[in-house]
Amino acid sequence: MTNLVQVEQLYRFYGDHCAVEDVTFTLEKGEILGFLGPNGAGKTSTMQMICGNLAPTSGQILINGIDVLDRPKEAKRELGYLPEVPPLYRELNVDEFLAYCAKLHGIARPRVKQAVDQAKERCGLEDAGDRLIGNLSKGYQQRVGIAQAILHIPAVIILDEPTVGLDPIQIREIRELIRELGKEHGVILSTHILPEVQESCTHVQIIHHGQLVLKDTIQGLEQQMRASSIVLATRNPVDATLMEALPGVHSVEPLDENRWRIFHDKNINPAEHLAEIAVASGWGLLQLIPERRTMEQIFIDITQQALPHAEATV
Repeated sequence: MTNLVQVEQLYRFYGDHCAVEDVTFTLEKGEILGFLGPNGAGKTSTMQMICGNLAPTSGQILINGIDVLDRPKEAKRELGYLPEVPPLYRELNVDEFLAYCAKLHGIARPRVKQAVDQAKERCGLEDAGDRLIGNLSKGYQQRVGIAQAILHIPAVIILDEPTVGLDPIQIREIRELIRELGKEHGVILSTHILPEVQESCTHVQIIHHGQLVLKDTIQGLEQQMRASSIVLATRNPVDATLMEALPGVHSVEPLDENRWRIFHDKNINPAEHLAEIAVASGWGLLQLIPERRTMEQIFIDITQQALPHAEATV
């Protein structure tokens, strides 16, 4: 499968400060990549370099096989971009604005109407063509912003915080639109909203201190979120040393009277053995509940524990 985006050993220095260090990744058609990072991690610099708005200190960026540095105009034709604040002209109606953007994208005059109609259809704007952009809801303005990004049918679509400020219904609609776009394009979604990645993306990567500290599929991330601790509740007191001796158990922590948290290897679940011991020892088993890590916990763990020059690929 052809890589729509290929980033190789990307570096960016600001004076002596290395903002992006040895970043390498690819994006293929049908993939939606969630790009995460704390403030100052190097995410914005990386995105600007991919878009051709910032020159890398070293490294290579190919967009649909075209080198961004050697052939910038050709490479940018393969990109559709929606910034965090959509570049909309509020005094124009939707048709006027999209026709203007079509010309900026270099679409031939005879094809402008067709391109506008197709973009409106894909973004759910068929009935909004004659409405002033300034009178549209925030959700529909986001749709117009996405429509201008896909007018020229680019190979790669880059979306920067596409659901910020939207209500829950609008967020659901935009997420569904992103998933639809991901079927025909490669999509990079830059966001600070962690549930956004879980709901919309097929892959995720986290950048921290300029380095990629995690690259994984959403399925792989879900595996990380599987239970690595169990809460045990009993009617009678328990023997903690028996629990600590079970295979895979790292430690046990008392919570309150006759309630314990058991930390274990994520690949070895001691629940069955715990139940057997509880019954055999007469502890009076009341509850045995697996706990799940949230994506927020994983993000915080990775960004707090990541060591320089170390990448976690799981």
